[in-house]
Amino acid sequence: MFIDKVKLTLSSGNGGKGAVSFRREKHVPLGGPDGGDGGDGGDVLFICDNNAHTLANFKGKKELKAQNGEDGQRRNRTGKRGQNLEIIVPEGTQVIDDESGELLLDLVFEGQKELFLKGGKGGLGNIHFKNATNQRPDYAQPGIKGQSKFVRLELKLIADVGLVGFPNVGKSTLISVLSNARPEIANYEFTTLTPKLGVVEVDEDHSFVMADIPGIIEGASKGKGLGLEFLRHIERTAFLLFVLDPLRNDDLKTQFEILRKELENFSKKLFQRNFGVMISKSDSVNLGAEFAEKIANETMALKKYLEAQNNPQSFILEVSSLEKTGLSELKFKLFECKNKTQA
Repeated sequence: MFIDKVKLTLSSGNGGKGAVSFRREKHVPLGGPDGGDGGDGGDVLFICDNNAHTLANFKGKKELKAQNGEDGQRRNRTGKRGQNLEIIVPEGTQVIDDESGELLLDLVFEGQKELFLKGGKGGLGNIHFKNATNQRPDYAQPGIKGQSKFVRLELKLIADVGLVGFPNVGKSTLISVLSNARPEIANYEFTTLTPKLGVVEVDEDHSFVMADIPGIIEGASKGKGLGLEFLRHIERTAFLLFVLDPLRNDDLKTQFEILRKELENFSKKLFQRNFGVMISKSDSVNLGAEFAEKIANETMALKKYLEAQNNPQSFILEVSSLEKTGLSELKFKLFECKNKTQA
């Protein structure tokens, strides 16, 4: 099950109480205080692990807490420290304060380990309070309480290229023939219900990661369809590829304008990302000369429109994933544009 957003209350452990104790030995008639310190409470830490892929492990959980420190003991023995709470999350997980919306942690690379909440300090035992005027202190410090935070964990997939398009335009087929991803492919809309990642091999030494999200429809920014819910998964991408379908009722330019508008409504930052355009199902020109001429005219109109956009890396390529034409050119073009954007 793909789960990319959860809410949790996280708490570090409380410090243990210091002990109030006095030496009681047969040959020590004036035994003094010997109460030990309380143990520190456990910390809350986040660990980034690329073996985790979703936040499904947190499904149904509302609160996670580190272990409390144990109380101090007689004979000046310190209580045991509380066990840390280590939270394993996938790469791309953000920890957000659910009340203020502040980004608290961003876990983006394998092995990253971050201290999130420090455990409470254990209290001092009564042995620390003996002095010249008070030889038998009968008090000790209580432990300090741990910290608590109500947070939202959000997973944003980390990819180099993000696919943007309407449902059933060929995004899933493209990522299946270009990469190692194997999404569900069918002749109906919304076959992609969750984001997918695929590694695209450019040559023996170079590759990049491509992300596919559920198709976007007009009005997505107002809650229609599935795509907007998952747009955050392409917020980290260096480059966007708009996939347009010549078989849709809307012409290519109109499709592009609708998709760009939905991106702008979701995120100004994502809207300004460098992009290219792929016209899918180029084998559809075999439907006849009249249809081929129509697509050629639409492509020319789109090219003129793109020339007015502030995106020096923009390109238009015609690709057929079914007949595997144009794939090599697209692969190298995406790799080149991704590298220029990240430079």
